[in-house]
Amino acid sequence: VQLQASGGGLVQAGGSLRLSCAASGRSFSSYVMAWFRQAPGKEREYVALISRLGNIRYYADSVKGRFTIFRDNAKNSVYLQMNGLKPEDTAVYYCAADSGVEYRYTESAYNYWGQGTLVTVSS
Repeated sequence: VQLQASGGGLVQAGGSLRLSCAASGRSFSSYVMAWFRQAPGKEREYVALISRLGNIRYYADSVKGRFTIFRDNAKNSVYLQMNGLKPEDTAVYYCAADSGVEYRYTESAYNYWGQGTLVTVSS
């Protein structure tokens, strides 16, 4: 599957953005989907994941209560709604797909990656 992330931009602290990730191929619903991010000078970290049907979601503690991951399998897309943005949320955000059977939080578990979209939060 090929992934294309979009929706990043510059926003003030407290603002909102919605990231989108469009997938090619017919088997999108067979993948667990996730968002990761990489801040300048830091390692890439897990943000959120969603089950194949979209009924199970997990979040990193740093974004819980502010970010929402959801998907539309009919549109082969996964989204990340980000509210209450903070300067520390500044990063390149990546969507990723996992064909495995478990819910996993590590980069190595994900087979496919989008190219990343930059989110910058100003204070």
